[in-house]
Amino acid sequence: MVQFTVHDETTAPEEARPHLEAGKRRLGFVSSLNGVMAESPELLAGYSALAEQFGKSSLSAHAKHVVWITTSVLNGCEYCVAAHSTIALKSGVDEETVRALRAGKPVSDNALEAVRRLTERVVTDRGWVDDREVEEFLAAGHTRRQVLDVILGVGMKTLSNYTNHIAHTPLDPAWQDQEWKRDTVS
Repeated sequence: MVQFTVHDETTAPEEARPHLEAGKRRLGFVSSLNGVMAESPELLAGYSALAEQFGKSSLSAHAKHVVWITTSVLNGCEYCVAAHSTIALKSGVDEETVRALRAGKPVSDNALEAVRRLTERVVTDRGWVDDREVEEFLAAGHTRRQVLDVILGVGMKTLSNYTNHIAHTPLDPAWQDQEWKRDTVS
């Protein structure tokens, strides 16, 4: 297995350090994911920029968590499912919703379920989502802009999911309580 360095603010390439410091301000620590991405300052900068833009998107805060967890479950990213489950719970997403998302199951809130289904279709159909699926998303009260915002979130998570797969990113202690294994999806 190829070993990737988990950088911190002292070992990372100079161009990556501002992004690591910004992540540390947000989370209180430099995540292993950001530390691994720091090897490529451009990857870390791109991921950080997408995260910032997705944070500004028109999706509700809970819908953003649905996109993050759903994408990560479908991509089998153990690191991101644990991290985003922890963050979702801390931000007020109820345990039942997080548990359903982690299991790849429907959620009880109709608007969030529409986000979950569209995210699932975007990931599994690699963007070739049937018009009917998009129309159902819109009929659930979402907008065309939000269709595109889901794509932004999927793109953001795909960068981190694939990085974690290749680098075997170690799980941070902050995410340990929500550890997840990809064989738990039915």
